[in-house]
Amino acid sequence: MSEQTDESRAGRPVRSGWRFVRDLAVIVVVALLASFLVKAYLVRAFSIPSGSMERTLLIGDNVLVNELVPGVAPLRRGDVVVFRDPGDWLTSEQGDDLIKRVIGLPGDRVSCCDAEGRLSVNGHAVDEPYVVRPSDVDRVSAEDFDVTVPAGRIWVMGDNRYESADSRIHGTVPTADVVGRAFVVTWPITRWSVLGRYGEEWDAVPDPR
Repeated sequence: MSEQTDESRAGRPVRSGWRFVRDLAVIVVVALLASFLVKAYLVRAFSIPSGSMERTLLIGDNVLVNELVPGVAPLRRGDVVVFRDPGDWLTSEQGDDLIKRVIGLPGDRVSCCDAEGRLSVNGHAVDEPYVVRPSDVDRVSAEDFDVTVPAGRIWVMGDNRYESADSRIHGTVPTADVVGRAFVVTWPITRWSVLGRYGEEWDAVPDPR
């Protein structure tokens, strides 16, 4: 009579070595494929090249960008977005992508500044706690402006408001040039954080008339 292992006596078939290797290979292939699909179509890594978004983002910070925005999910005021250079924003040595905060959506009227130094969107003054400005300055922008954002475009500004060349200088950005919404800082590890859009401020902005 042949000897039986504990597994066979319990009514379970003995798992052969080749099946284990096969299953392991399938798991590895599926994991690699899923990682490729996520990186290729859903999430992209981006390194911060300048100080225009300080203190929210510092030079050298790495962020993950949700590429489903704006193709699947809509853009929202307050979103931090990566977009391709619409033309002449950057020199050839600086790359092709920029990162700023969405201030105005298509149809919005964006103006600055009111008596308290705030910008307004569709007549609603927005408190922007993330804005960096000189200590002796109350205004969130040195320049006055009053623009209506054209269809298919957005108005963007850097959080480091006095050190950012943004829509105040270059004009609006085509929504088609938006790569995605930055949602988390991943590196350095001491800087790990989720990027908020300050929805309590931006959700109070009325839609354009």
